[in-house]
Amino acid sequence: MNTPVAFVVFNRPDCTVRTLRAIRDARPDSLYVIADGPRPGNSKDLTSCAKVREIVAAGVDWPCHVEYNYSDHNLGCAERVAGGLTWAFSRSERLIVVEDDCLPNPTFFPFCEELLIRYADDTRIGQICGGPFITNTLLRPTSYIFSRYGPIWGWASWARAWKHYDIKIGSWSRLKESGDLKSVIPNAIERRLRRGLYNKLATGKASTWDYQWGYAKLVNSMLSVIPTVSMIENIGFGEEATHTSSSQSFLQRHAVPFPLSHPETVIPDASFDELFSIATCGHRRKKILARSLHWLNRALAGKDLAHA
Repeated sequence: MNTPVAFVVFNRPDCTVRTLRAIRDARPDSLYVIADGPRPGNSKDLTSCAKVREIVAAGVDWPCHVEYNYSDHNLGCAERVAGGLTWAFSRSERLIVVEDDCLPNPTFFPFCEELLIRYADDTRIGQICGGPFITNTLLRPTSYIFSRYGPIWGWASWARAWKHYDIKIGSWSRLKESGDLKSVIPNAIERRLRRGLYNKLATGKASTWDYQWGYAKLVNSMLSVIPTVSMIENIGFGEEATHTSSSQSFLQRHAVPFPLSHPETVIPDASFDELFSIATCGHRRKKILARSLHWLNRALAGKDLAHA
C-alpha cells in the first residue's frame, strides 16, 4: 500500500497489539506513529505508555519507513492528536488515520487508498470515513454516499483539507455574529447544540480535537465519503477509554465489496444526513432512529435490495 498510515496510540497495549496487526497486514510503505506521554502522577500510565511504544517498535517488521512523534509529557487528547496529525500531514499529501482502538477490516485500507486517489483534486471532498457510524449497513446501490458529516473512527484525508483545521476555531466568533450559521446548520436543535459546543471549543474548554475537524469541514463546505458498510470496530470501550466508557459498541467490522460502485454525482445524501443529525443530537433519539433506519433502508434502496 502506497498511502502512509498515521497511527495514534497512548496507554492501551491490548488495543495497540490488535490494531497494529491489522496495519501490518496492509503493509503500508510509510507509518507515522503519534503518542502522548503519561499523565502526571499516574504510575499505571508510566508502565502502559512504555509498553505501547515497545509493542510498536517490535511490531513494525515489514519494509516500512517509520517516523515517531512521541511526547515525553502529557499534552492531553486535543493538543496531542491535533498536533500529531498536523505533523503527519506535513510529511504526506494524503493519510489514512487509525487510532489504537479503531480495529479495521482489511478492506478499509484499499477502500481509502482508491478514493484518496480518485478524489485527490476534488476540493468538495474533505474526508473518507470507515463507516456510517450510526448503523452497520446502509442499503444503497453504490459502495458509498456523500455526507455533510464525517465520523473519525478510522478515516483518511488530504493535506489540502487538513490545512483548514484550527484547534481554536478562530473563525467561530465571526460566523456566530454574521447570522450565517443557519445556512451552515439548518436543523434548529443541532444548531443550538453546536453553538454551545463551538463556544466551548473557542474558549479552550473542551478536551477534544475531532469537533474542530467537523467544524472545519462544515464551514468550508467539504463533504465526507461514507461507505455503505461499517469497516471499523471500536475495541476501546470500557474504563480505560478517554471518551467511550460504556461497555461496548454495536458497530462491527464488515468487508466492502470490490470493485467499488461509485456514485454518479457528488451530492450529500439528505436522508442520511437527517438521520445522522437525529442520532447524534439525541432529540427523541431511540424511537425516531429505529423508525428512520427502517424507512431509510426500504425507501431509498428498494425493498428487495440485499445489504451491501
